[in-house]
Amino acid sequence: MTLSIALLTISDRRTRAEDSSGDALAQRLATAGHQLSDRKICPDDRYLIRSELSQWIANPTIDVVITSGGTGLTGRDGTPEAIAPLLDKTIDGFGELFRVLSYESIGTSTLQSRCLAGVANGTIVFVLPGSLDAVETAWDRIISSQLDANTRPCNLVQLLPRLRETSWTPKLNPD
Repeated sequence: MTLSIALLTISDRRTRAEDSSGDALAQRLATAGHQLSDRKICPDDRYLIRSELSQWIANPTIDVVITSGGTGLTGRDGTPEAIAPLLDKTIDGFGELFRVLSYESIGTSTLQSRCLAGVANGTIVFVLPGSLDAVETAWDRIISSQLDANTRPCNLVQLLPRLRETSWTPKLNPD
């Protein structure tokens, strides 16, 4: 199944020519047969990040948004704080699994990773650190298989049609 994916690089310094992490994600999603619907670079400003992300999660043709950058601990790193309030549900296992896998290459430094994932208005959102190693680890070892409808026993693709469901409450019989 071909998914429409938007990529947002969050950086105060990178230009498109220097965005190796964004390039790696764009190449990988194309190789997997997905469509790059949009790609932008945004300064590390929580309101600008929310603005970009809000446009994409409001667009019913975009299935997935992947951000990279701004997940560290410095004063300018605000991506998790910008995105978390927009999520309807979090996928806690994503960050947990990412840190386990990342530990293999960067050891205890993985505790500084504040990556996360969730669902916003029926759109799956992945928030990744900005390093090339981080985006490669996340895509190659987690995201690619979860965006593949053939992954068993389950995957995120099979949930897409149901992500906009709301709770159903039966009407009580007035008699």
